[in-house]
Amino acid sequence: MGLFDRISRVIRSWMNAIVGAAEDPEKMLEQSMIEMQDNLVSLRQAVAQAIASQKRLEQQFNQHQQQATEWERRAKIALQHGDEPLALEALNRKKAATNAAMALKAQLEQSISQVDVLKKQMQQLESKIAEAKTRKEMLVARARAAKASEQIQQTFSKVNTNAPMAAFERMEEKVMEMEARSQAVAELNTDTLEAKFAALESSSVDEDLARLRAELASPQQLPSASAPAYDPELEALRRQLEQS
Repeated sequence: MGLFDRISRVIRSWMNAIVGAAEDPEKMLEQSMIEMQDNLVSLRQAVAQAIASQKRLEQQFNQHQQQATEWERRAKIALQHGDEPLALEALNRKKAATNAAMALKAQLEQSISQVDVLKKQMQQLESKIAEAKTRKEMLVARARAAKASEQIQQTFSKVNTNAPMAAFERMEEKVMEMEARSQAVAELNTDTLEAKFAALESSSVDEDLARLRAELASPQQLPSASAPAYDPELEALRRQLEQS
């Protein structure tokens, strides 16, 4: 394959691709219907012209037949008056008219046949146009539905649903964190308040120790300074504290 043929093929394929991409089904179907309607108009005009030509041939055929009949009548009149040359001339005129009528008859028969063919073609084209109109409406409806579906899918593909959902999840985590902090603060405040009340309601160890010292410092309970008395209960307490 030569370089020119290859370039020509590439150009044709490129042009076909451009034309195919530019073809809109609805517009192409509408254009096809317009072309079919134009063809029907042209065919109707051709049928009308053929019928008109047929009518003219019929008129001419009838005129020549009438002329032939009239010349025969005149030939009879000439013979009745004994004028054979005039009768012969009338018969010659009759023959010419008859020949012309026969020629017109052949043309008329051909015209009638042509008109019949054109009428059948016109009827077939009308039927095709009616069928094409129904198919066009169906195809246009399908094309519009497909186009609408494609636009919806394209719009949906452009919508990023992950980002809004991620924002919802982040906000949910943030709300849960806020709730946890609020609960922790509430618990902390409750513990502090309980501790304050516990401190108010219970006496401290220092106060107990001071009270015990005051009781022991009384003269009735103080032992002699020379030799401390042996107290079994005190010894037992000491042993218990040492073991613990």
